Amino acid sequence: MNAEAHKVDVFQAVADPTRREVLQLLSESSQSIAELSSHFDVSRTAVVKHLNVLTKAGLVRGEKNGREKIYYLQPEPLQELKDWLAYYEKFWYNKLAKLKYAVENDTLNK
Repeated sequence: MNAEAHKVDVFQAVADPTRREVLQLLSESSQSIAELSSHFDVSRTAVVKHLNVLTKAGLVRGEKNGREKIYYLQPEPLQELKDWLAYYEKFWYNKLAKLKYAVENDTLNK
């Protein structure tokens, strides 16, 4: 398998703040590379590299529209992140519930 065909892990894809911002922009509307590039202080080539990572992770897809390529958000792979975070949400909920119980029953000062 060559490097181009290698699927990128969703966690790796969203680890970069620029890629997270690209996802945010695409959640609002589909955009061309030129439109996306206008939001960043990096080169168009750098934005394309970020889009390639997001595409390999299955988070975006690009479609040719004349001379432009329009990118669309594909949020389904984000479910993997949500599922992983759900465990930690339960963890913190349990910790906060225990703290609430302790404070309400004044068991911290005894």
